[in-house]
Amino acid sequence: MAYKDATARRARVLRAFRFRNGTFHGLTLAAAVAVLVILGGVILSLIDGSLPAIRAFGFKFLYTSIWNPVTDQYGALAAIYGTLVTSAIAMIIAVPIGIGIGIFLSELCPDFLRRPIGIAVELLAGIPSIIYGIWGLFVFAPFLQRHIQPALIAAFAKVPVLASLFAGPPYGIGMLTAGFILAIMVLPFVAAISRDVFATVPAVLKEAGRGIGCTTWEVVHHIVMPYARVGVVGGVMLGLGRALGETMAVTFVIGNADVIPHSLLAPGTTISAAIANEFTEAVGDLYTSALIELGLILFVITFFVLAIARFMLMRLERNAG
Repeated sequence: MAYKDATARRARVLRAFRFRNGTFHGLTLAAAVAVLVILGGVILSLIDGSLPAIRAFGFKFLYTSIWNPVTDQYGALAAIYGTLVTSAIAMIIAVPIGIGIGIFLSELCPDFLRRPIGIAVELLAGIPSIIYGIWGLFVFAPFLQRHIQPALIAAFAKVPVLASLFAGPPYGIGMLTAGFILAIMVLPFVAAISRDVFATVPAVLKEAGRGIGCTTWEVVHHIVMPYARVGVVGGVMLGLGRALGETMAVTFVIGNADVIPHSLLAPGTTISAAIANEFTEAVGDLYTSALIELGLILFVITFFVLAIARFMLMRLERNAG
């Protein structure tokens, strides 16, 4: 009798385990499917809203820069150009500084400073983007206009290519200012992820390098960076995704001119800034559809950036064995 009771109890326990395991599996599967459904819904909504503009302009929408709501003529090239250029400026500035901060915090920083600096870096990521935009418009842009941009114009005035990239007048706002603001916003992501992945490098590897006489630079260059490069690339691509889609901060400081500027100091626009500025004023189906198609283009750009990042990570993992 006791044997039968014990067997029954074990059977009930096993059934409870199977039920909980099946429930957990079903919930996680539903969550994963929900993500795909939401993503598919977003894509279909963007495509459906873009159809009038796609039918009206076709591929010409991608390589023309005319944006005239009065005549219902729209082209996305200026916004695409501004999005890519400002994001590139941001990454050129933020990536080396962010990786440098990560190396300093994980390898060189004294213990009593490591936590305060780490918290300060993380707090930068929590500041709302509109605060960055207000600060950029009222503080950073005037500083650039008075001190940095005139110096850049004078320094590169006789350099063939750079002379046109840094041609005046110094407006303060413009493509370069937007790139700087984006760099400040992206920097905490790159720095925090770099610090975390550098901290995962086994101490025995670094100690072995120092044991054979490697300097700190050689340990970082030959041991830490190769070991953590997959995580660093992931952090960089996460920052790039943030830069591509940033709206409010860029809207404040880029100047919002629907043209392709020949100078980095001149005003321009981005896809997200154009949508934010004009969506509430869009009158007519074609105008609204053109703005939605801008959103679809931004979605496609972000998708390809993340896909390329994933491919790069797979290559790095495969090469690392």
